Amino acid sequence: MVILISDAFDPGLPEILSKYGEVTDDKSRLPEAEVVLVRSKTKVTREYIDSAPNLKLVIRGGVGLDNVDLDYAKEKGIIVRNTPEASSIAVAEIAFALMIALPNHLSVADQSMHDGKWLKKQLKRTELYGKTLGIIGLGRIGMEIAKRAIAFGMKVIAYDPYVTSNDFAEMKPDMKDVVSIADYVSLHLPLTDETKGIINKEILSEFKDGAYLINTGRGKTVVEKDVAEALKSGKLAGFGNDVWYSDPPEDSPLIDAPNVLMTPHLGASTKENLLRIGEIIDRIIGKYVG
Repeated sequence: MVILISDAFDPGLPEILSKYGEVTDDKSRLPEAEVVLVRSKTKVTREYIDSAPNLKLVIRGGVGLDNVDLDYAKEKGIIVRNTPEASSIAVAEIAFALMIALPNHLSVADQSMHDGKWLKKQLKRTELYGKTLGIIGLGRIGMEIAKRAIAFGMKVIAYDPYVTSNDFAEMKPDMKDVVSIADYVSLHLPLTDETKGIINKEILSEFKDGAYLINTGRGKTVVEKDVAEALKSGKLAGFGNDVWYSDPPEDSPLIDAPNVLMTPHLGASTKENLLRIGEIIDRIIGKYVG
């Protein structure tokens, strides 16, 4: 059995998986591969699947499966798995890092010091303590965010159409009920037909004035030009973003928008998370061959 590692995983993973067969990162060997491991970079499209006649199992290291044509994979009898339980802590921590950095002006403060400036009087901080965090999408990652927010003394409210009650957040029946009162809104949504562009001009008008928006879910759940306009008008005080329409982004209006703190899709890229992903992949393949 040939196992193709198509994207970046922990360097020790090939040795772990070698007990199942030949492990390669040579993408030209896709036609031979029975198992393919991907993250977000590789797009398992209809064309990709057609070029892999021996493919039986695709494992997406991470949560979202929007880069895999699930319907066509099913039609071809290909099993698709992901590792959703692995990434929760890593993504929650970068979301919280963005939420801390924005009101503390850490990026501006650091750059100003490198430029020889002393902006002690100009940079005014605000605290997370006592503020309201609104979580949109209360899955595994949203839960980890809620736990951390409580530790910071924040009030936590949330909207998720599939969750009616929760020990860590006060659930609201409508997304507008969250964004209208939240000082911070953190997005943790999969990309579906229902969520694509869900943060748009209309819903942004419902946001509390001067709120901060954080997105570590999926880039296309926000309409970038509408977010950029909300930042320019001051409707949003800041936007922390780790996810994009494409990696890297092309012609994004957010690049030149004010008060944006950007990271290059780092959410799941911790050493610890890659090790967890590897452990889960090992179990999935073991069960597959077993």
